[in-house]
Amino acid sequence: MSADALLSVRDLCKWFELRKGIFGKAGYVKAVDGVSFDLKRGEAFSLVGESGSGKTTLGKTILRLYKPTSGKIIFDGREVTYLDSKNLLWYPRETGLVQQDPFGALPPFMTIQRILEEPLIIHKIKGSLGRVEKVHKALEEVRLTPVEDFINKYPHMLSGGQQQKVVIARAIILNPKLIIADEPVSMLDASVRIEILTLLEELQEKHDLSVIYITHDLSTTRYFSEWIYIMYAGKIVEKAKTKELLRNPLHPYSRALLNTIPDPDSENRFRLREIPPGEPPSLVNPPKGCRFHPRCVYIKEGLCNEEEPPEIEVEKDHLVRCWLYA
Repeated sequence: MSADALLSVRDLCKWFELRKGIFGKAGYVKAVDGVSFDLKRGEAFSLVGESGSGKTTLGKTILRLYKPTSGKIIFDGREVTYLDSKNLLWYPRETGLVQQDPFGALPPFMTIQRILEEPLIIHKIKGSLGRVEKVHKALEEVRLTPVEDFINKYPHMLSGGQQQKVVIARAIILNPKLIIADEPVSMLDASVRIEILTLLEELQEKHDLSVIYITHDLSTTRYFSEWIYIMYAGKIVEKAKTKELLRNPLHPYSRALLNTIPDPDSENRFRLREIPPGEPPSLVNPPKGCRFHPRCVYIKEGLCNEEEPPEIEVEKDHLVRCWLYA
């Protein structure tokens, strides 16, 4: 763990046990399988990959919404990997989550004031006047002003962008040190996506927040993340500074992701054009060797399909798991 790291993750695994059949255990879904990284205070990185790559599971495991199978999570010098719920009560106050679906994330029967006041009550922020002041401040910070126009409304009375601003306000209201934003703009109209990303960038700088931005869309990573981590089938396959990775992606999967944008044909947006047709491998029984080899056009038979590649530093601060660079 580096001295200035707020969050250190080491060999983190989250495996989900499948239901037992008549012949016993059916196995595990290896959603996150040996992930390691450090995140500095005030730093942001983007976690990029297709649906099913393990991005959301990694985020929820870091927040301890899922209990890790193995590995370590060290937050601000304290290991939180296996703490029970009683000894973990402080952790949600130090961390926040911005969900993908703002409407689904907000209780429909609560007013905006009640939604934002709820975490303050749970964490015993005393004094109703003090709580109201914090609610007003949070709404002002996410640009839902004048506050009086929003505070007594219910979620269904707001637009999608306004709902997502409420989700962000709830995530920052306890002044956390870490925010995980899980696909925060994927369900919003294109007209408000840049506004939400710019807002997150401003809040990160203002509050010196550490941010993990989870996305499938490399085109949005340039807005505020300093690093990009590419995730495939439960593993990080490439790490680099944002400008460097967008300029010079090394892993075949990273190059394919980058080639999905921009394209005048909207049907190609989520199609990996350098890769033969196919889906990410089953995480119940992932392929031997490099997990990407069944879809890779550069496969070295007898190596890629037999041995898992190590993490190789090709250039300073640019690491990749690929036998092409061994």
